[in-house]
Amino acid sequence: MKYVKEIVLYIGLPLIFLAIMAFKNTHHKNMIASIQHDSHDKGFAVVELFTSEGCWSCPPADELIARLQKGNNNQQLYIMAFHVDYWDHQGWKDRFSQAGFTERQKQYAAWLRLGNIYTPQLVVNGKTEMVGSDEGAVLGAISAALRGTTAPPLTLKAEQGNGTLTITYTGAVPHKKARILTALVQKNARSEVNAGENAGKQLSHVQVVRQLQQQELKAQGTVTLKLPAGFQAGDWEVIAFVQQKNTGEITQAAKLTW
Repeated sequence: MKYVKEIVLYIGLPLIFLAIMAFKNTHHKNMIASIQHDSHDKGFAVVELFTSEGCWSCPPADELIARLQKGNNNQQLYIMAFHVDYWDHQGWKDRFSQAGFTERQKQYAAWLRLGNIYTPQLVVNGKTEMVGSDEGAVLGAISAALRGTTAPPLTLKAEQGNGTLTITYTGAVPHKKARILTALVQKNARSEVNAGENAGKQLSHVQVVRQLQQQELKAQGTVTLKLPAGFQAGDWEVIAFVQQKNTGEITQAAKLTW
């Protein structure tokens, strides 16, 4: 009888584990569907992932935001991937990395009173941070942000010409301790990685920030972005957001797609 109990226990534990995992996967799929399609009149979620092609633990975080972005119809969900440069000395130079994005992550460490920076790190609305591959924490933070307080609408218009994109914004709430940031975002990208921790992998990316401009905030104003060679409007989008200088909190956001 003892051996029978041990066999039942041995078989039962894996089945319980599989049942728990199946429940979590279904729950997360439902959360993603809700985030993608349930626009609300109240909150918004600005999602910033700090990642790198040189980091072995980053692809799962990249895949998570790709699942969030695929089929996304929620105009209040704004996703950006910032590729940092401090992994570039590990044998692979991330072609999307910028020192300025590393500095932005360091600024978040100061705002959020963190002892260090790491990848993959994800920040929601400048207020909440977590490991970017922690699916439950990420989805929970985004859902909470979408249920947040009302933000006045920010409106964007764009005019393309002479290799530049001029963005006009209106509806910003002026604040002497705030600035407006404007990101030029490449919707999809791929890289064949042949060195470093992800050597031999083909990595897919979404919402890659290629430029980030910031300036003092006014009720309305313009921002000029230099367009990359071969720019095709349908492959890109612009995300603008208002951020408090002293806390990092993001209080307004908008995006422009073609």
